[in-house]
Amino acid sequence: MQSILGANGPVATTLAKELALHYTTEIRLVSRHPKKVNQGDEIFAADLLDANATLKAVAGSTVSYFTAGLPMDARQWKAQFPTMMRNVIRACQQHQCKLVFFDNTYMYAKNAAPQTEESPFVVTGSKSATRAQMANMLLDEIKQGRIEAMICRAPEFYGPRGTKSITHSLILQNITKNRALRVPISDRTLRSLIWVPDAARAMALLANTPDAYQQTRHLPCDVQRMTYQQLIALASEIVRKPLPYSVVKRWQFWLMGLYKPAVRELAELLPRYRYDNIFVSDKFKQRFPSFTITTYKEGIERVLGDGH
Repeated sequence: MQSILGANGPVATTLAKELALHYTTEIRLVSRHPKKVNQGDEIFAADLLDANATLKAVAGSTVSYFTAGLPMDARQWKAQFPTMMRNVIRACQQHQCKLVFFDNTYMYAKNAAPQTEESPFVVTGSKSATRAQMANMLLDEIKQGRIEAMICRAPEFYGPRGTKSITHSLILQNITKNRALRVPISDRTLRSLIWVPDAARAMALLANTPDAYQQTRHLPCDVQRMTYQQLIALASEIVRKPLPYSVVKRWQFWLMGLYKPAVRELAELLPRYRYDNIFVSDKFKQRFPSFTITTYKEGIERVLGDGH
């Protein structure tokens, strides 16, 4: 049995399909309101903030994937994410279950330094502090030999089912809905994006590779990084029409944030868009050289073709 804790989001849904296709048909989907992805899935309603419910959700599992997400709300992250992580770790320890944590890059420095698995955590806001706390909780347990686990880390993602990422929300989604395109901070800095199905395939592969545990792994993305200027030019070729856009400066985000809480929650992330974002996944690629990575061109064609 392999369990997905925090099921039904874009990554978790794709992961469930990948597991059923290549690894196991014994899949448990856990969330407050889970829905089946594959016909044979077991659904288990549980709140990961409840330690006893989490313990029951993990029971009988050999691998559990922690993929839960929360709304972009710093106070909610601080109040809930560490509790979820603590409950999941304890449940996996009690049931001797392997843990695979799907993580992001919020805790890395917001500058142009290439991001590797050895990059230090540089806390610069509430969300990055929360994510660093979660990662360190698990890394400490790994270091002490009290759990068999790994961290699978990904940069900003995009995919065929849509996500809530900045690139999707401000650019790709607006192309499909014929809305004005908005580029955050700069159209000249390189972006690292990961295709959601690639993230799910890579995570499933790692989780089912015995020697991949007890470490952090960066999930693979196309190394031919693009600026937003290049990305929109490519999208324009795909849809065969001009795609004008405007660059939204940081002061404009600040002004919009005065009356839009959702925009205000983005403030902590915006400094990263001033610099090239170089997410390095060489460690994965060297271990799995035959893994096929979706190019930006292939991914954007799929997103725009699906209209999502």
